[in-house]
Formats: sequence, structure tokens, C-alpha cells
Amino acid sequence: MDSYNTVGNIYLLVIITVLSVLQNIFFALKVEKECTSHNPRALAIERVSSANRNCMDAYPTFMAVMWCAGVCLSQAPAAFAGLLYLVVRHKYFIGYMGQTSQSTPGYLFGKRILLFLGLMCLIGVVNYLLTRFLGTDYKESVETFTSAASTLLLFP
Repeated sequence: MDSYNTVGNIYLLVIITVLSVLQNIFFALKVEKECTSHNPRALAIERVSSANRNCMDAYPTFMAVMWCAGVCLSQAPAAFAGLLYLVVRHKYFIGYMGQTSQSTPGYLFGKRILLFLGLMCLIGVVNYLLTRFLGTDYKESVETFTSAASTLLLFP
């Protein structure tokens, strides 16, 4: 397999990963700006630090399930869900800097996206095992289903 085919199979996941790194940099800059402001407000510093910590705690899980879902099952729905997760995480971060009740919708929606990606991982691994040991491949059917199901993530 040449490198062009390999990159073709993961380029959407790479783009989402780069966007997530840029988002982490944005969050870190917000924390730094709040901590070095000339008008230090303990409550604002605590909120922005907590929001950043909470986002960073979920980050490894997000990256693992997005990459596993994209590689084991289908790149496009996994990348779409990853992009939605980044938008929701940004909403959570900004909401947390206001009132903590504003961050709740972003938190709940983010959990739903992580659940979807986790299910994609599980289905991809089960399909691989079925193909490997029983010779039955449902990947095309499952990819069609997950592509359609990923649009359902847009509904609140």
C-alpha cells in the first residue's frame, strides 16, 4: 500500500486532529490571558481554568474514539462527529466562562457524540472479528448506516 492511499484513508481525521490542537492552543491562550490580566478576578480565573481542565480531561478519550471509529469503520462519519464535538466543546468552554448552567447543553451534547463514536469503534471491531473468524463482512452496510446516523447528531 503506498503512502497516498494511506493518507487518503485518514486525511479527514488528520484535519480534525489539527483543528483540535488549534482549539487547545486557543483555550490555553484564554487561560493565560485571564491569569495575566491587570484586573485579576479570582472567580474568572477559576472558571476559565476549570473549563480548560475539563476539556483537557475528555480530550484523550475523544481522540481515541474518533481515530478508532475512523480507521476501523468509516472516516467521513467519524470526522463529521469529531467536527461537531469540537464545536460543542467550544460552546462548553465559552458557556463555562459565563455561568456554569450555560455549559450544560454543550456537555450533554458532547457526551452523546462521544457515545456515537464509541459505538462506531465497537461496531468496527466486531465487524473485523466477524470478517476474520466467520468470513462475513457487514462493513458496507454498517458504513451506510453510520453515515446516515451521523446526521442525526445534529438534532438536539
